[in-house]
Amino acid sequence: MPDLSPSDDSGARASALDTSVIPLGERALRGVLNHVVAVGDEAEATYLEVKSPLDMNSKATAAKIAKFLLGAANRRPGEAARHFHGYAVLVIGAQKHSAPGVPRGTEAHELEDRLRPYLGPQFPAFEFGRIGIDSDHEVLFVIAQPPEDGQTIFPCHKSYQGDDRRDNIEDGAIYVRGISNTRPARSGEVLALVERVRRGGKPPIDLEVQLLGPICRVDRVDEILESLRGYEEEQFTKQPAPAEDAFASTSFRLASNVFGSPEPLSTEDREQVLAVWRSKKAEHIAKGREHFLGVGLPGAGVQVVSRDRFVAKPHLVLTFHNCEVLDYLDPDDADFEKAVEPVLRAHDPFSLSFDYSTFRPFPRGYPVTWSTHGEDAEVVLTPESFRPNVPWTSDQDDYVIIARDPQASSVEVSWKLTEDGNDAVTSGELRVPTEPLVDAADLFNSVFLGTD
Repeated sequence: MPDLSPSDDSGARASALDTSVIPLGERALRGVLNHVVAVGDEAEATYLEVKSPLDMNSKATAAKIAKFLLGAANRRPGEAARHFHGYAVLVIGAQKHSAPGVPRGTEAHELEDRLRPYLGPQFPAFEFGRIGIDSDHEVLFVIAQPPEDGQTIFPCHKSYQGDDRRDNIEDGAIYVRGISNTRPARSGEVLALVERVRRGGKPPIDLEVQLLGPICRVDRVDEILESLRGYEEEQFTKQPAPAEDAFASTSFRLASNVFGSPEPLSTEDREQVLAVWRSKKAEHIAKGREHFLGVGLPGAGVQVVSRDRFVAKPHLVLTFHNCEVLDYLDPDDADFEKAVEPVLRAHDPFSLSFDYSTFRPFPRGYPVTWSTHGEDAEVVLTPESFRPNVPWTSDQDDYVIIARDPQASSVEVSWKLTEDGNDAVTSGELRVPTEPLVDAADLFNSVFLGTD
């Protein structure tokens, strides 16, 4: 174990604690530890708290750490900046004249999970450090971020009642750092925090939005589908009438029933089936159009970059004006009978009744949704965050964007962004060029006949 006991000049080292540094990295943290070992609890200040060895797996310890972080987050930025550039440090496992540490093995992410119920979902991130004492023990450091103007007030989100009432924390309480402890805020301190919120710290959102993939144009879709329906009807009407021979008819019905095929229809039945099929023309064309274009056209996605600013839990709505959006479908799932509804579907007794090609399971909380509203297509993005200057990109196998006007050389795209904890709405717009016009007949031949 390294010798951390104070030497004869401990008083000099205590008074020499350098709070002009950022308390990150082993060198800076070792200086803090030496100071604590030299003077013990006397080292405590608004920016420094000391805890002797704790059980890092207990609820009491989690409550103590949460209380410190809440108090550090509710400091005034100007006052906090006087020491450690605004950071605050909690030392765990040290005391006057010794640093026994705590058992090794505490992981930052596990500690964060235990603290989150007390801190709430929007609490600022904190740093975690450690200095080894021996093969089994280490001193831990929990380092709170500098407070900023414009930040919200951070209340406690969960109560804890322990054996020592000094460790108790209450749901909804606001804690602040005193000279050497963390305590409930007084009225003047609450008002000061309200003023901190009003000072507005965060810069305005500067968002770059870019479409990945094409905005497609396709001409004569309905015309081609109507023509194919006409061909389907023509083929149905050309099918031979059922056999008149009673024995042949009975034998065919028996085989049909055994193997699951429909019995041959009488002339009257065929006319009735055809009439029903004709009456559903609009529905069939609409569904056929979705399948045809879904398997035939490439998908699109969105890339977003937030310049120099973190955006928490964004809700970004993109509107593609005078466009429609359809589900992107795997080209390998192209099925002629889904594009052109047959007058009478053949029955396969061994086929599954559920069409798995249309089943698209998305993970819980999938951050992309899309729909058509009136004449416009709408895509909504709800990722966990946009990080500063880091592109966030959606997949390009979710949806297909199609311009309603086949002659449009570009389309207008507008967007609106809101973020969690911010009432401001940020908006923008861009014009996106469309892809070259594709004729529906050529597209159909390419998708279903394999010809270019």
